[in-house]
Amino acid sequence: MKIKRRKSNKKILKIIESKLCFFQFHLFMLRLSSSALRSLQRACSTVDFSKLLSVNCLFALRIVWAPKIKGIEYETIFEDLSNKSPSLLHYNPVHKKVPILIHNGKLIVESLVILEYIDETWKETSLLSEDLYERAMARFWAKFGDDKVVTSIFQGFFLKEGKEKKKAMVEAMKHLQFLEDKLKGKRLFGGERIGFVDLALGWLANFISIFEEVVGLKIVDEDKFPLLSEWMKEFSDSPIIKDNWPPQDKMIAKFHALYDATIAAAAASK
Repeated sequence: MKIKRRKSNKKILKIIESKLCFFQFHLFMLRLSSSALRSLQRACSTVDFSKLLSVNCLFALRIVWAPKIKGIEYETIFEDLSNKSPSLLHYNPVHKKVPILIHNGKLIVESLVILEYIDETWKETSLLSEDLYERAMARFWAKFGDDKVVTSIFQGFFLKEGKEKKKAMVEAMKHLQFLEDKLKGKRLFGGERIGFVDLALGWLANFISIFEEVVGLKIVDEDKFPLLSEWMKEFSDSPIIKDNWPPQDKMIAKFHALYDATIAAAAASK
């Protein structure tokens, strides 16, 4: 459903993109000049809705999908996180990172917070249920994904070695089983259409296959996690999701570099 807009109050998303992040988009690649930065700052003080983020990383992709689902227009501007611009440091001096949402001159950070804010501000095609309990559970599972699933997968398949690696892998499988159980009787975490939890966990649908290729291990086995496997396919096949993945070959190359560097560092420390 298209959002009704007055011509004088068109809502535009300004997206600051990371040039140096493990998952790299190649859309409108540019470095902001001083004049461009001043223009961006002026725009953010007058435009009703602006957003600064990296669409490369696991957590930021959800902020790309949400406005697409709701029909919100945006443009993409790239931020070099290895040389953080005055704009980024000005808008998020605490964390000094993206994503950042600027709405009517007010700043909002952290991707899940931004995701919920977008849903509350633009009611069309709601991502969260009106039921208070369901909303609370959606927040729980979204946070579970960030705090438990991401951490255990990265530690188990990238960062740990020996007994610590096995322990982390066991934790990762346990956390994935919780998600498998959550999908019983449903096509998507949101029911019949993509919702808040689907977007929060959406990185699984693409990045898991990247991880599996890099480390040479199967993470989400179809026999062990049939519902989760089917959800990953269902989510990925959605046109809005499919059209907004970062290039897979470039992500594989980035993760191979990360994995090789991790292995080399571990070997050097012995």
